[in-house]
Amino acid sequence: MKKNKLMLFSALLIGGSLAIGSCKKDNNPSAPVVYYQQQDQVGRPAINTVFNAAADKQTFNETAPSAMAALFQGKFQAKLLALNPAYTTNALGLNDTVFTTVLANDVLNVSTTGTTTFFDGTNVLTGRTLSDDVIDVELTLIFGGPTALKGTPTNSGLISDHVNANDKAFLTVFPYEAAPW
Repeated sequence: MKKNKLMLFSALLIGGSLAIGSCKKDNNPSAPVVYYQQQDQVGRPAINTVFNAAADKQTFNETAPSAMAALFQGKFQAKLLALNPAYTTNALGLNDTVFTTVLANDVLNVSTTGTTTFFDGTNVLTGRTLSDDVIDVELTLIFGGPTALKGTPTNSGLISDHVNANDKAFLTVFPYEAAPW
């Protein structure tokens, strides 16, 4: 162990959202001791990237999920309407206020008794599997309009990133993700 600092990076499940944290121990008795620093929210991929201005990204990452909606919903709503000025409701029937409140609370909900999926046509935000096409779901909810799930999206060219599968098969045992190379 190093005498000056011990850094431990871990993935923590906090309030249903995945956060990247670090622990620090400093042997200097006059230095403040910090045992936990939240570094990143990744409950719903790309939400912070798309909806927050650069100046707000780190604040969003460090905000407790219980405080996110109050701090970011209005900004998310303005960004949603800037990205899609014709937005009325999405395929889930959520108007701009309700939808951006859901987005601003960046947690990964998990169903312990039902289907685990980001969206499968019936179940919505009940978790996430490695094979869920999270980005296409998010794009559909932002740009697809109220009839997107009925096969008639409002902006059909904007509802997919056209990445339909992982480039390698997922493993059947932990850690489940294939090696990057």
